[in-house]
Amino acid sequence: MWSYRGRLERDLARWRERGWIDDTGLEGIRADLAQRGSAIQLSTSLAVLGAVLIGFAAMSFVAANWQEMPRIARLGLLIAALWGCYGVAGALFARGHAVFGHAAVLAGVGVFGASIMLVAQMYHIDGNPPDAVLVWAAGALLAGVLFSSNPALALAMILVGLWSGWETVLTEAVYWPFLIGWSAVAVSILMRRWAPGLHISAIVLSLWMISLGYIVLEGRAHWVVAIIGLAICGLAIVADFVPGIWQRVAPAVFCYGLVIAYVGSFAFKFIENREAGTLTILSFVTMALLLGAIAWGWRSGHKGVLWLSYICFSAELLALYFVTIGTLLGTSLFFLLTGLIVIGLSWLAYRLHAQQAKPQEALP
Repeated sequence: MWSYRGRLERDLARWRERGWIDDTGLEGIRADLAQRGSAIQLSTSLAVLGAVLIGFAAMSFVAANWQEMPRIARLGLLIAALWGCYGVAGALFARGHAVFGHAAVLAGVGVFGASIMLVAQMYHIDGNPPDAVLVWAAGALLAGVLFSSNPALALAMILVGLWSGWETVLTEAVYWPFLIGWSAVAVSILMRRWAPGLHISAIVLSLWMISLGYIVLEGRAHWVVAIIGLAICGLAIVADFVPGIWQRVAPAVFCYGLVIAYVGSFAFKFIENREAGTLTILSFVTMALLLGAIAWGWRSGHKGVLWLSYICFSAELLALYFVTIGTLLGTSLFFLLTGLIVIGLSWLAYRLHAQQAKPQEALP
């Protein structure tokens, strides 16, 4: 909603400047957007919160009376609660109450997950614990697809990440089936063109990629992660030159690639305890790449890329300060050289901006 309002505000300002709408129309659109947006966000938040509370209430009630209930009553209660949630969801969708319908679907997915755990406990089913999370994720995915429910799909993606992480911890190896589960949920989200869900998918995939550095090559593959992140950044820069959807998603893809590359390089330099000389060289290379990212973000007007690059650059400087704090002379020299380089790049950016502005000022 926030990203939509930001784009709309920019469009409104441009339309007003070109005379397509007047001040009265502009204020009317903003007032209607503010009223509808706040009401929808509040109702959505309360509905989802209510669904979560109902789910916890049901699980608490069942847990408190579980031992006193016959098995057939337990199963009947679970099935009734599950289908009751989905039946209510269908009725709400049919009546046009989509917000509350999504909340009911989410409650049903929660009941489904609780049912898996309770049935396994009731019948003393032993097995691989992450499999229960996988079944839960599959149920959430199915509910999300059948009811076109974005919250259910988001929960399915989170559960896929939890399932993969649990398997990774148990096996101490890369769990490649994660890519199958992730792809299934990501495709479902992509088909709905739900931007927040795509960001959730990107975050889960980024965390999985970062974890490779701690698993592959006996936990010394952080440089591989850094290269993967740099490759993603390179693809995003190329995509920025392709008009259409690729150009619109390029900044977000670059940001995720930048995070992957920086986290990988950070672990490679500081966690693997590199030598002082190697650390200095790699740090200069990292900061040079970050300055390049800052320049690209500034030139292309992508504020998210710009600020994320600033944050990574600052984190690099702070890490170097704490690592080299024992050698004050080396630290001072390092910051002096870094400061001079940054000032030089700032002057260069200023000159480039001035040269770009001259032809525009000369136009009548």
